[in-house]
Order: sequence, then structure tokens, then C-alpha cells
Amino acid sequence: MSVRGVRGATVAYENTVDAIDAATQELLEAMLQMNPTMKQEDIACAIFTMTPDLNAAYPAAVARQLDWVTVPLLCAQELDVPEGLKRCIRILLLWNTNLPQANIHHVYLREAKQLRPDLMG
Repeated sequence: MSVRGVRGATVAYENTVDAIDAATQELLEAMLQMNPTMKQEDIACAIFTMTPDLNAAYPAAVARQLDWVTVPLLCAQELDVPEGLKRCIRILLLWNTNLPQANIHHVYLREAKQLRPDLMG
């Protein structure tokens, strides 16, 4: 079995707990929906980053609310690139799966779609 990285990104509309939580939940749910064989017990860990203009909440807390109690979670601050996408939340899930990397579906929502236009079909 291999470990595969599953990427996702979205944008919170403002720096509030509600906006960060809603954007994170939407992204996590979309990542699971796009990778339907992914089960919590197969996720090795989840890494969440946010741009420096977001600091009102921990995005990993949303995963805990979704009952991800055994998955190791980590939050970190994204680099402050001057021309970078603002209010961006990124997630990297490390998934134990037999699927080849080509069958992994990465998810980019809202304004974050511009980060990976090659994946937008």
C-alpha cells in the first residue's frame, strides 16, 4: 500500500471563526466526495495551512468536529507571498491507498481554483 497526497484549497470570505470553519468544512467534504474510497482510518495525517491574513480559528478544529479523532492534525501558517492568494486555506491529506497517483482527485474551490487551472477540467 502506498501513501498518496491529496491536495485541496479554498478561500475564506473573511477572517472570522464562522467563515474559516465553513470554508474548511466545505473543502474537507468535497475532498472526501471526490475520493469516495477514502476512509478516516486510512488517513495517515492532515496538514492545514492558512495565509497570514487568517488567524481567527484553527482549521483542524473542523476535522475534529467531523469526528476525525484518530487522525493526526497539524496547522501551520502559509508563506506571506506578496502576490499570493489572500485568505487561502490549504489542506494536504496523506492517504494510505492502493490507488495510483493518477486516480487521486485534488479539490480547489472558490477563488483557489486559479491555483491549479490544470485540474479544473
